[in-house]
Formats: sequence, C-alpha cells, structure tokens
Amino acid sequence: MAERYIQQGYPKRLVLRFARIPRSTYYYHKKQEGQQVESVKSEGRAIPGYSLKQDGTKVSDEQVKEWLLEGIEGEVYAYGYRKLTLFLRRTHGLCIDKKKVYRLCKEMAILRSQRQKQTFYRKKLARNCIITGSNQLFETDIKYGYIAGEDRFFFIQSVLDVYDRSVIAYPCEAKDASRTVQQALFKRQLFELDARPVLRSDNGPQFTAHHFTQACEALGIVHERISPRTPNMNAHIEAFHRILEDECLARYEFLSYTEAYQVVSECIRFYNERRIHSSICDLATQEFYVVLTERKFAIKEVRV
Repeated sequence: MAERYIQQGYPKRLVLRFARIPRSTYYYHKKQEGQQVESVKSEGRAIPGYSLKQDGTKVSDEQVKEWLLEGIEGEVYAYGYRKLTLFLRRTHGLCIDKKKVYRLCKEMAILRSQRQKQTFYRKKLARNCIITGSNQLFETDIKYGYIAGEDRFFFIQSVLDVYDRSVIAYPCEAKDASRTVQQALFKRQLFELDARPVLRSDNGPQFTAHHFTQACEALGIVHERISPRTPNMNAHIEAFHRILEDECLARYEFLSYTEAYQVVSECIRFYNERRIHSSICDLATQEFYVVLTERKFAIKEVRV
C-alpha cells in the first residue's frame, strides 16, 4: 500500500510516517529486492564561493581566507572560529556566519584544538546519622609528624571505625589514600559482603582527587565529605589524632623515618590492643570488637 502511494508521487517520508514504517526497514527491503536505493541525504545548495559585505559587495572566499590568515598572524592569534567570525564582521564588514568561517578554517587547517572537557564528580555531603554496629561508618584523615634527623615531615593516614573506635589501617605514607581504604576492608574481611561501610573524610586534596573517587566506586563504598569548617562531623578520627599527638608525636624526637615508623606503629598497637577506652565499657578497641562479634554485646548507638 505504501509503495503504491510513493509511486504516485507522494512524499516518501510522509507516506512512511503515516504507514508507521521505519525508513530503515523500507530501504532494507528495497535493497533486498535488488532495486536501487534512493539517497535520502540532501546534497544541499552549491557553495557560492563568495561572501557579501554590508553594502552588497561580493568578496571571494580566497580573500576571506587571506584576511583570516592575516588575523591569526597578528592580534587575533588566540581566537577560535566563533571570535574570528566577529572579527571579520567588525573589521571587514562581512555578512558571514560562524559555520562558513568554521569551514574555511578547516580547509586551511587553522582550527584551534578544543579544550578537553573535565569530568567533575558530584560531592556527597556527610549527613547526621545513627551508627548501631561496627563496619557501618569509617572515618579517615591524615596526620603529619616531623623527623628532626632528616628535617622533613612524614604523614600518617588513619582509618577508624566509629562504633568500636579501632584504627584499622595506618600506613605512614599518604601516597595512595585508596590503598589504605582497601587495606582496611581487607582486614575487616568486608570484600565478600554486599554491605560496605560508608567512608567519611574531610576535603583534603587526597580525598577530593578523581583517582580516589573512582577507587571508592570500584571498591563499592560510599565516600562522603564533611562540609568545610565542620571538623566535629569527623570528630572520632580527630580525637584519635589528638591522642596520637599527645602520647606519641610530641614525646619523641625522631632521627629517621624507620624510627618514626616503629614508634608510631607501636603506639597505635597499644591504642588498639591495651589502651582503656571509657566510651566502650573500659575495654581496648580490639577486645571490644571481639566481644561484640562473638557475644552480640553492644553499647548505645553512636550519633554522628
């Protein structure tokens, strides 16, 4: 039926639309039947080869190209095709659009390279929540110490469980923050579980980097960042770093990185294995975590 109307001279596009026949289907069957497929691509009007000035004078495309070359060799070197269009209009009085300028610039290979579009990752702000067990919310931050013998600083990135107060991972380097998070998940054996903890951090450059955001997505954890000037929303890791400063970093004058690493590691082991914490029933963090997992012992919920 549709073919009959097309043969009678009705517009092919209109007939196919009323018949609800996709054009691709129509041309596919025409090709299968061995008939010649008519081109649906419009050839467009021929290129006139000139442009008009405001007074109606014709200017050849070759002259326009010369003006473009003179312009980019002079003051408008940094212009793209859109600004070059304005340049031709204002300087030479041409009635020309940006599409034609783009075509002429492309023919002369003088188009400026486009800037790469940057991908911005949406920031997830930390919200007040209630924690009722371990492995629900991790906090991470970076603390720095000073090595007097080498006259340089070293960095400690800590990952702390908000509920049981355990410092799960604490490398004395901050080169790859995502690796520390991966180490924390491995120590808690969370890779086999579907529910992963939420990771909370401040807005430091290590945590706002695209690489860290992509790593968190690959690990299947939600990364949230606190609002600027609100350290109280990262209070537990801040409190631990205060303890680390008072009980370790301020008491020693390190002569080498090896010494600093050993002393800090021993201090954190003491914090996890033997230090009494009043907020978790006067137990050490690892002791409380074992009791919590074995006996279903719990403290009151933690509001953060």
